[in-house]
Amino acid sequence: MSVLETPATSAAPTSGGDEGGPGSLLPVIREIPAEAYANPTWKGLAYFARDLVFYGLVLWGLAVTDNPIFLVVLWAVSAVVVSGLFVIGHDAAHEALFSSKRLNSIVGHLAFIPSLHVYEAWVLGHNRIHHGHTVRQGMDFVWHPITVDQWAAMTRLQRARHRLEWSWLGSGPYYLREIWWNKMITFEPPAKWRKGIRRDQLFLAVAAGLVVVGAGALGWAAYGSALGVAWMIVKLVVVPFLGFNVMIGWVVHVHHIAPDIRWWPRRQWTKFHGQMEGTTILRVPLGLNLFFHWIFVHVPHHVDMRIPCYGLNCAAEAIKGAYPDVVIDEKLRFRDYLRNTRACKLYDFDDGRWMTYAEARRELAAASATSAA
Repeated sequence: MSVLETPATSAAPTSGGDEGGPGSLLPVIREIPAEAYANPTWKGLAYFARDLVFYGLVLWGLAVTDNPIFLVVLWAVSAVVVSGLFVIGHDAAHEALFSSKRLNSIVGHLAFIPSLHVYEAWVLGHNRIHHGHTVRQGMDFVWHPITVDQWAAMTRLQRARHRLEWSWLGSGPYYLREIWWNKMITFEPPAKWRKGIRRDQLFLAVAAGLVVVGAGALGWAAYGSALGVAWMIVKLVVVPFLGFNVMIGWVVHVHHIAPDIRWWPRRQWTKFHGQMEGTTILRVPLGLNLFFHWIFVHVPHHVDMRIPCYGLNCAAEAIKGAYPDVVIDEKLRFRDYLRNTRACKLYDFDDGRWMTYAEARRELAAASATSAA
């Protein structure tokens, strides 16, 4: 099955259910200290409340100004703030934020509203598929690379889309189409998950409708015209949502796409390959963690999804101490993202290497010449 057709229907056990066979994560999990898993209710609620305050302040700023400079700054901040709430919802969806499953569900549903994500669809696609099959050919749909043969079979329009989405400008268009639209909104859920996902899609539609009505009411009060209503909705809802897609698409890209991160054929893949070698620990300025909640410390999160965001550093130190030659731990630098987007276009699963478009053209030309001879 082509990755472009892979549905979010597969299921895999969480890392916590690893039984210790070849490529097991159980030895890694045993290195993680118990304190990394501590998730008192007050702490999760405090992070959620703090992010709600940030979000409210940004919305207030956007509502009261039409100054172009202020708007651009506030829209940039809104993308980060919505991403912060999304990370809180992401932790809740992993049932890591609280010990209570019900409280995780309530907070997760609410935290996902600004990013317009369907909670149960995210649990299926992210927890079960992405975490269950990280960097596995034909299984992990998140930034899954295509092969030279798949590239050759594409139409010009499909190639143009691929060039955009795999460029340094492509994180937003990619995430918006491939993750949000295809895996949140339009996909057909498997029977086992259909009821829960349809229910949450309805919840999100109602919540989003109320948000739009509220923004429209503010627009009418501020401008007294239909154009003013539309403008307020764009300012408060549409642009922050689009900015979030750019931000979170970039975050996911730097976690799993780099010349030294290998993607594995299905039968060669193991949990150790996927979760220990298929992602990174990226060190960011402290101010960025104020919003992103240590999500860039990604290796321990993939080793065991039950670790709350504020326990990831503790777990990372233990894992690095036990596996210093495996864990990728480096500074987050934008120039590395630029390098990765130039080098990582297509993938050769047989040789385990990334390819540029130029390399793919040379390979196709050589194959054509061999065939003609």
